[in-house]
Parts: sequence; structure tokens; C-alpha cells
Amino acid sequence: MNDLGQDLELRLVRYFTVVAAHQHFGRAAADLHVAQPALSRQIQRLEKYLGTRLLDRAHQGTRLTPAGERFLPRAQALLQAARQAELAAREQAETERITIGYVEDLVITAAVRELRRRYPAAEIATRHLNCRDIGALSNKRVDALIARAPLPLAADDVFTTPLYDEPRMLVVPRSHPLADRASVTADELAGEEAAPCAFETADWASYRILGAGVPPIESYEDKLELVASGRAIAVFPVGDRRSSLRPDLVTVPIEGAPPSQVVLVSRKGDPNPMIRNLRLAAKTVLTAPAA
Repeated sequence: MNDLGQDLELRLVRYFTVVAAHQHFGRAAADLHVAQPALSRQIQRLEKYLGTRLLDRAHQGTRLTPAGERFLPRAQALLQAARQAELAAREQAETERITIGYVEDLVITAAVRELRRRYPAAEIATRHLNCRDIGALSNKRVDALIARAPLPLAADDVFTTPLYDEPRMLVVPRSHPLADRASVTADELAGEEAAPCAFETADWASYRILGAGVPPIESYEDKLELVASGRAIAVFPVGDRRSSLRPDLVTVPIEGAPPSQVVLVSRKGDPNPMIRNLRLAAKTVLTAPAA
């Protein structure tokens, strides 16, 4: 008759398999680093729980009873299953870790909060990046990147998930002829010369500086300073509110321009399951800021 209200202890099962392997209590006790009388008592506990003898004890050694012979392969399988479960849990714990990169003015707090709510045991870190740090994904300093397309990353190397789109706005100094307009059209800007940029090379990159003879500029603050000085105008996503902090600049909506797209990018083939989890969380909670 077994111990009522108690489950089978894996420790006792392991003790039994070691005794069965050695066919000797003394050698099994030495292998397990326990005293022989203590080992004998534990085997008796197991037999009491199962309601049958598993081992016949004799001076020349120990033999399995018919019940012990039937129990042994199942006991070994039980211990193996327990070990596999432990390894799976440890492996999962090791992979529940992610570093999320984000750029410019993007706010990813909602996605990070949602990811932490869904996976409270995971280790989740964030890292703010500027355009010079975009290689952080390729060199594995971050596991995923939330940024505005297009990105200077090879399409064959990354997996891209669109999150949301934003309209464009024109940023001009208060003295500019377009500053008082309710809106401008993309066609009106078509004749403006775009300044070269080492980071964004597409015709409608998320951040464009328009003006003849303007040198390449990477720093966002330097772009604003150039616009404020009257040497250029800029096209930014409407979600970027940093230009509104300067009283010498004005924003004007642009009609007919392709939207700026915010995307989540990860390395192709990366087995980290937290990347997929982030993707699902980000698609659920990240939306374009209200205009």
C-alpha cells in the first residue's frame, strides 16, 4: 500500500535504478554518496509506496524481483523524461532574452511593456540607436530593430515586418513662403534637390533634406539647424515631434507623398523565439501617433 497523499519521488526512482545497475547496495551507496543504511531505507519507502518488493537482498548481492524487472525500464524512461523536461526548461530560459534596438524618435514603450506582460520571466533590454549604429543588428548587438524604412540592410539578410505607416510633413523656417500654407503637395516639392545622405538613399526616405548645394548631414540636430538657418527645407514623418520644440520652425502637412513606414527587422534564420514574440506584441500595440 502506497503513502497516501504523496506522489512518486524521482529521487527514490533514481536510487532504485542505481541499485539495480550495481546489483549491490554497498556499491550503489558509494556511487550515490549516501550511507548504505539510508539507501536501504529509501528503497523500502519506494517499495512501500508501490506495494510490492522490487529487490531481493542476499549476502552475495541483490537481484530484481519480477515486479522490479517490470518496473526498471519504466523507471529509466521516467528519469529520462524528467531529464529532457529539465533540459527543455533550461534551454527555454536561456533563450527568453532579447535586446531591442530602436532609432530616431520612435517610442516602443508599449511593445516592450506588452512583451514583458506576456513573458514576465524573460530578460528584455532596449538600446537607442542613431543612424550610425544601424549595423548593431548585423553585428548582433541587438536582436531586433524597430526603425523607419528604408534601411541600409541587405534584403536577403533580414526579415522585415511592417508595423504602421505615417504621413509626411514639411519642416521650414517661419520666414519661408510655405510656412503659412495649410498643406503642400508632393508635386510642389518634386523640383527640389535632395541632399545626399549616407544613411537613407531612397527617393522618399523617411528623412529628406531638400536644397541646392547642401552637404550630407547625419545628425538630426544639424538637419534642424540647417533648416532653421534658411539653407534647406526638410521632409519628416509626422510622428516625429522634435522639430515642434523649436519656435523658429513650422511644420506643414504634405499631400500625395508616400507614407513613411515603421518596420521591425530581425536577422533571417535567428532561432531566438523572443523575436517572434516581440513581432506579435509590436503588431498588436504599436500604432501611428495621432496627428
